[in-house]
Amino acid sequence: MKRLVCLDGLRGALAVYVMLSHTLPFAPLPGWLHWLFQHGGAGVDVFFILSGLVIVQSLAGYDYHALPFLIARFARIYPVFIAVFAFAVAVQPLATSFEEMAWIGPDSGARYLWAGGWPSNWLTGIATHLTMTHGLFPDGVLPGAWVAFLGTAWSLSTEWQFYLLALLVGRRLGLHQLAWLFLGIAAASLAWHAAASEAWQFSRAFLPNKAQYFGLGVASAIVAHEGRRGVRQYLAVLVATLLLCFARGGVDKLLPPLVWTTCLAAQLLSPSLQTASGWGDRRLAVPAVAGLRGLAGLLQSRPMVWLGAVSYCIYLVHEPVQRLLGIALAPLVHGNAMLFAALWLPGCVVLPLLAAYWLHAWIEVPALRRGRDPARRSRSIQLLPRRLQTLCRMNVQ
Repeated sequence: MKRLVCLDGLRGALAVYVMLSHTLPFAPLPGWLHWLFQHGGAGVDVFFILSGLVIVQSLAGYDYHALPFLIARFARIYPVFIAVFAFAVAVQPLATSFEEMAWIGPDSGARYLWAGGWPSNWLTGIATHLTMTHGLFPDGVLPGAWVAFLGTAWSLSTEWQFYLLALLVGRRLGLHQLAWLFLGIAAASLAWHAAASEAWQFSRAFLPNKAQYFGLGVASAIVAHEGRRGVRQYLAVLVATLLLCFARGGVDKLLPPLVWTTCLAAQLLSPSLQTASGWGDRRLAVPAVAGLRGLAGLLQSRPMVWLGAVSYCIYLVHEPVQRLLGIALAPLVHGNAMLFAALWLPGCVVLPLLAAYWLHAWIEVPALRRGRDPARRSRSIQLLPRRLQTLCRMNVQ
C-alpha cells in the first residue's frame, strides 16, 4: 500500500504537542493557553490509534512471522530508548528546585511532571523499563513503576503489549474481528475499574485501559485497504470507541478518536490516494472536503514530515532535557518568573529538537538500517518451507 504521508506529519504534530504540554505548566502564562495544551495524554492516545494502523500493516508485510517482525520492532524502539533512558536515570537524582520557582503552586501539574528523587524500588523500576513490562503492574504491587525515571516511556510498555497480542491472534482473527477484540478488552477494563479495589487498579500503561484506541487503529487499516467498502465497519468501531471513551472519562476523552478520524479522512481524500482508495468522486468537491485537503497539505508539508521522522526521538528525549534545563535556570533567574519564561520557553523547544535530530541521525537511522537486513533474512528463512512446498507441488503437477 502507498505510504500514508499525512500520518507521518500527524506524528510530528503529536510529538510537538506532547512536548508543549510538558513545557507550559512551568511558565506563568494565561489560563487559556495552559488549557489549550493540557491534553498531552490525548495526544498519546492518538499515537495509539496510529500505532494500531501501522502495526497491523507491518504484521501483514511480515506475513505474521514473529521473528522478523520483532527484530524490526526492537531496532525501531530500543536503541533510542536505551540512550534516552540512560540520560534520564542520570538526571533523576538532581534536585527539582521548586523552592526557587514561587510561581509554581503546590497543585500545579508541573510538580507531577517532575516527581523527582531516586525511587526506593529503583532496581525493579530499571528492570521493568528495560523489559518494557512497567505497565503490567497495578499500583498495589509496584507503586508508580510505570512513570519511574522516564515518564514518557509508559506508552512504550503499552505498545509492546499491543504488538505481542496482535502478533499472537491477528492472523487467526483477521482485521475485522481483531478490532472488535480490542473493543471487548476495553469494555472488560471498564468493568474491572468499577469492581476492583484501588490497590488493584492498573495505570494508563496497561493495554486494556487503552485498547479501544488500538481497536480504532485496526479498523482504520480496513478503510485504508478496502476504501469505501470499509467505511461501515470503521464507523461502527468509531461509535463503540466513542462510547467507551465517554464511559471512561467523559466528553474530554472523545477528542482523540475525533481528531484521528479527521486526519484519516484528510489522508484518504488527499489527491495522491484518491484514485487508489476509491475516493475520487466529483461529488466530494464540497467545502468540508476542501478543508480536509488543506489539512492534508499541511500534514504533508516538508516541516511536518521532518518532524514526523524525528517524532519518536522528540517524544522520548524532551522530558529529561527540559528537566535539566529547568534545574539549571531556576537558580539563575532569582525568582523572576518572566525572565524564567523568556529563557525556558524557547529552550524547551530548541534543545529537545536538537537532541532529537542528533538521536535520529546517529542512533535511530543506523539502528533501523542494521535491523532491516536481519529482519529480511529471518523472513526469507521462515518463508523457505512454504516456497519448497510450492515447488514440490509444481513438480508433482
